[in-house]
Amino acid sequence: MVAVPKAGAAIVTAADMPVPDAPVRPGAGSGGEIVAFRPPVRPALQRLGELARHVASIVLPPLIVLCVTLFVWQLLCSEPGARLPPPTKVVADAWDFIADPFYDNGGVDKGAFWQISKSLGRVAIGFSIAAVVGIALGVLIGQSTWAMRGLDPIFQVLRTVPPLAWLPLSLAGFRDAQPSALFVIFITSIWPIIINTSVGVRNIPQDYRNVAAVIRLSWWEVFWKITLPASVPYIFTGLRIGIGLSWLAIVAAEMLIGGVGIGFFIWDAWNSSRISDIIVALVYIGIVGFLLDKLIAMVGHFVGHGVSAQ
Repeated sequence: MVAVPKAGAAIVTAADMPVPDAPVRPGAGSGGEIVAFRPPVRPALQRLGELARHVASIVLPPLIVLCVTLFVWQLLCSEPGARLPPPTKVVADAWDFIADPFYDNGGVDKGAFWQISKSLGRVAIGFSIAAVVGIALGVLIGQSTWAMRGLDPIFQVLRTVPPLAWLPLSLAGFRDAQPSALFVIFITSIWPIIINTSVGVRNIPQDYRNVAAVIRLSWWEVFWKITLPASVPYIFTGLRIGIGLSWLAIVAAEMLIGGVGIGFFIWDAWNSSRISDIIVALVYIGIVGFLLDKLIAMVGHFVGHGVSAQ
């Protein structure tokens, strides 16, 4: 049955029904064209503001501390009779060394880039050797009780010897400055690598070893698939400590062995009473040491898939 509207009743069709909150193109009349809905820009602005606040929370604290430090330094060293130059005088006196790090006048008269590059080359060689030998010895000590009882006391005694104490012995043995510096780097940085690697190997869960025994993995498979991945966080903790000690050792060793290098540059600047150059070189040393530590940390984060030692 079809319903028939009563007489006098208004017939409402779909075309007559209003569209709720339909956005209309500006300037259009009652027959305006419906446009696509645009999302509000407020969430995007909120995310941008949160990002700016996050960046500010990271950058502002060290920047404020740096500015306060420079202000106090300027204030204290501007007094008559001050033995150290203020920051403004440091920049003025060492401007040539700061502005042109690539100059090369022959001999040891080179810019900061060449001085630091020479030191980094020595560190790269000595630290690489220490990393390979230290990880191997650390794995041996961590897996063998006899090796730990025999070698650990010796390592604990030798690691307390200062880096420069090894330099006369290395010079007597190698009769050359270059291998002597590499030996000092090696002998200084190897101890934290050995100790942290051995701790990481000893802390491998016994369940991992039981699974390896059940599926009858070879020694190489156990090392590559279980021992190394499980101890990576500890290994890179030792490597981070080792790279810092390497950078400290090469700067100290270069003061005595001479030649091109940031350490000998500082010693030569002291002999020439160039205090401003020494201060600038110390800033460079700190920045390079910081970058080396962050580089090893980034590699460790990548290799260990974001897992770090507790």
